[in-house]
Amino acid sequence: MPPESSRMRAMIETRDRILDVALDVLGENPDAGMGEIASAAGVVRRTVYDHFPSRLDLVQTLTQRAVAEITAVLTEVIDSGAQADAMWVEFIARLWPVAHRYRVLLALRRGEYGEAIHALLGPVDELLADLVKRGQDGEVFARHLPAGILSQVAYGVVFAIADSELSNGTLGARAATITSLLMLGVPETRATALVGDQPSPTALGRSQ
Repeated sequence: MPPESSRMRAMIETRDRILDVALDVLGENPDAGMGEIASAAGVVRRTVYDHFPSRLDLVQTLTQRAVAEITAVLTEVIDSGAQADAMWVEFIARLWPVAHRYRVLLALRRGEYGEAIHALLGPVDELLADLVKRGQDGEVFARHLPAGILSQVAYGVVFAIADSELSNGTLGARAATITSLLMLGVPETRATALVGDQPSPTALGRSQ
């Protein structure tokens, strides 16, 4: 393999490792600095800055990665043609394995990078609103809130539970799915039945 190719591959691997570590570090402390991320990744600060000139660049890249993964899953789920409440259950099952990690984006969205993150998360917000609107039109989701707001309320519940002591194991996934369905106005008996019919959560992006 040519030296240039080896060097490029090494750079990509280092960049990906920094991003993976940054998710974990920021998940524990959203205010963590670049030095803490560098230390956890086993590199010097200069290496982190070579890939991400500022903390905002790093956060934006993390957000873009999350958006790409989540929109791909949402698009597949919506294209399935299932009833909206069943679509929601499938979406949460596929999101759950990484929900605990990506929850940091909600915290960062409320901070100094809020405007930038909000703009990047736009495609996810639109797809969620579309899914909920389908459920409202099909009379399986409540209409007491506009679809855009109701979808964010239910989505936020999932991440709140992912950030709790229930985050590990199937109990957390079940609680997140049923609770979010209840927030969407699905009767408890229907929500429980839907979750009971679901297979174990599958990893988002397992093939990556």
